[in-house]
Amino acid sequence: MLQLKEEPAWKLARRAVIRFVIVLGVLFGSAGRLDWPRGWFFVALCIITLAATIPVFRRENPRILRTRLEKMHGAKRFDQVALAILISSLLACLAISGLNARFGWSSLPFEWTYLGLVLFIAGFIPIGMAVVTNPFIESTLRIQEERGHVAVTTGPYRVIRHPMYFGVLLLTASWPLLLGSIWTYAPWAVVAVTLLVRTALEDRTLLRELPGYQEYARHTRYRLIPQVW
Repeated sequence: MLQLKEEPAWKLARRAVIRFVIVLGVLFGSAGRLDWPRGWFFVALCIITLAATIPVFRRENPRILRTRLEKMHGAKRFDQVALAILISSLLACLAISGLNARFGWSSLPFEWTYLGLVLFIAGFIPIGMAVVTNPFIESTLRIQEERGHVAVTTGPYRVIRHPMYFGVLLLTASWPLLLGSIWTYAPWAVVAVTLLVRTALEDRTLLRELPGYQEYARHTRYRLIPQVW
């Protein structure tokens, strides 16, 4: 049975800061300037959302920050590859948005920001519900035998099998609208395809290896998109 050694809190905090700096660097570095209102609006929206919800997440799922920041061993290889593609595509979304702001390739009117806010909130809701409902949620897929891993069937998991990915799909679809760049939907399409493929591969693995998942899948038909797939 795999035994995981937890990293000290300072390492996790350092990793969180590094990720935040990378996001800022990609977004404003590609824009070539700091006086970009939409860029700062996007950053502020993310910070406010996390600041408001992290205390709730930590209360309902005490391990959540550790599992999102700590390097977990034993993850499925295909999921590691999918995560790498996903992260690269998300960074590409930020870079294209910044380059669009620099060179003026497209200019979505500010009114589109309201639709972006709706998508952002609509996406964050299933993400948050998955976080507080699923104690086994991690960045990559592994069967957590050391924690008695079983299928979670409550909360948003009663509607679809992968509510976290559904939320990510909606939330990231808001980025081009919030940042004013229609061209950002090009790398976002890679995000969407990666999530679809990742969902299918993870579902196949869970059906084969996770106790109770086959029975759960018989009752919850849809994997990623309610009433569709």
